[in-house]
Amino acid sequence: MAPRKLAAGNWKMNGTLAALAELDALARDHGEAGVDVLICPPATLIHAMSSRAGQGIAVGGQDCHAKDSGAHTGDISAPQLRDAGASHVIVGHSERRTDHAETDAQVAAKAIAAHRAGLVSVICVGETEAERDGGQTLDVIARQLAGSVPDCATAANTVIAYEPVWAIGTGRTPTGDQIAEVHAAMRDALVRRFGDGADFALLYGGSVKPSNAAEIFAIAHVDGALVGGASLKASDFGPIVAALAAA
Repeated sequence: MAPRKLAAGNWKMNGTLAALAELDALARDHGEAGVDVLICPPATLIHAMSSRAGQGIAVGGQDCHAKDSGAHTGDISAPQLRDAGASHVIVGHSERRTDHAETDAQVAAKAIAAHRAGLVSVICVGETEAERDGGQTLDVIARQLAGSVPDCATAANTVIAYEPVWAIGTGRTPTGDQIAEVHAAMRDALVRRFGDGADFALLYGGSVKPSNAAEIFAIAHVDGALVGGASLKASDFGPIVAALAAA
């Protein structure tokens, strides 16, 4: 069973209710593209977005707490995301790892919470520029996969996104050979650990845009993308969805 193709958009801390017009345009033009489409907006928009996303577009959160409830001011739980209409949640994004010092163990705990709530976890891994330049990329990815992906992960409840930290929002993109090397290593690691690792969807993220999407999607073991800035406008994200459908 081949992995499902997935075009995922991470809106980060962008968007108000007015931005739902972009969702409407995306649903109108690409809601039946033949691939899975996911938008992860700020938590303030999840309910409104899920109420109008329509068939063909899923809605997800950008993070969740490892616990289902409690005295955790400002946090949001996986059950709350599910209640608001989310079907997925991103965990372990490099901006969370960097800005909030999240560890692999914390990311795994969040993924477990997501699965417990019936959400699909999109677990992010990726190396820094210093780690890339130091020849540590594959070691870093292997360590993050081992520590961030829980034993309860399956191809049905988990997506893995490789996002080299140095390529996020910088306009820099790894070469095709660099992406291929990492994705092949991730596939091998998942197969060795889970047996059905060939079925996990592996996304690439980091300065994906309409002009390079087709080239990226032609790389072996790239089953889609986790897109940042280019997912904010339907006119940018739509061509990426179309490129994935054509791959």
